Amino acid sequence: MLSAPPNVRSTTPGAFALNAGAEPSPGYRLRCVRGRGGFAEVWEAEAPNGAPPVALKFMPTSNTSSTARELRSVQSFQALEHPYIVKTYGLWSVPGYIVINMELAEATLLDLMQLYHNDLGQPLEPAVLCTYLAQVAEALDFLNGRRHVRDGRRVGFQHGDVKPNNILLFGDVAKLTDHGLATPTYGPTTPCPRQGTREYSAPEVFLGTLTDWSDQYSLAVTYYALRTSRFPFPPPPPPKETSRSYLRPAADLSGVTEAERPALLRALAPVPQNRFSSCYEFMAALMKALGLRTDSDSDGRLRVVKDKSGVISTRSVAPPPSSPGSRS
Repeated sequence: MLSAPPNVRSTTPGAFALNAGAEPSPGYRLRCVRGRGGFAEVWEAEAPNGAPPVALKFMPTSNTSSTARELRSVQSFQALEHPYIVKTYGLWSVPGYIVINMELAEATLLDLMQLYHNDLGQPLEPAVLCTYLAQVAEALDFLNGRRHVRDGRRVGFQHGDVKPNNILLFGDVAKLTDHGLATPTYGPTTPCPRQGTREYSAPEVFLGTLTDWSDQYSLAVTYYALRTSRFPFPPPPPPKETSRSYLRPAADLSGVTEAERPALLRALAPVPQNRFSSCYEFMAALMKALGLRTDSDSDGRLRVVKDKSGVISTRSVAPPPSSPGSRS
């Protein structure tokens, strides 16, 4: 049963009541809960004037630090245009909450994996998984590259929380969402709180640092988790028991084929600089190992197909213009 963590609902006296049929703004009517996390609750809602339904994310204002960070991230990301990043239409406040208006997805990649395992009794097909994660890799390389202007300076962004339930599905398109932990980067390493979903976090994050390759590590854990329904590492200790000297054990990749392991081992390297130069390069190496190639449909969207020619090709629809190691 879906249950809300205690800090999802606002504790502010007189807070807006999150119930089906409620109107957080004229013309917007809540339908049903679509997701809950540690800091927010997402509802499907009708939109004004017969427009398509939207997703409304309610963040309690009682948690001032997380709310301020989320607002800062939304403001930064709202101006970014990328086919594989969820669109944010606007934001407003109601008593007890900040409301973020976003495009509504059909499901998450975690939902799709559970459908395959629970209803079909089989793992996600590699071509399907690689199609979605290659799209996410392009979105991450777009974010990670220091091409965005913030406070008059060019920055990159490390997403900071790449995981299956932060990848939304729109038909055959995957889009990255939940940018509340996104951190601007000005160089290869950036101090950060020890944050994010710990099972997916890169080892340097446990030491209080983000690098240009931290999101790639999380993408590799995401791939393995979706491919096998388990993590490549045992759960890390609770935050209060994790010292800055904590080291993860070597990855257990026995759940995938030998052909996939070299790419995963490199993306999961404990030393960030030993990983691939970009997230898409990592996915290209995996696709090559699986005998897959990328193609594009009539709308220019990336898809992955089996390479029937016997010649491995890893051409991207829109190759990342630069790698983390050569960003200006």
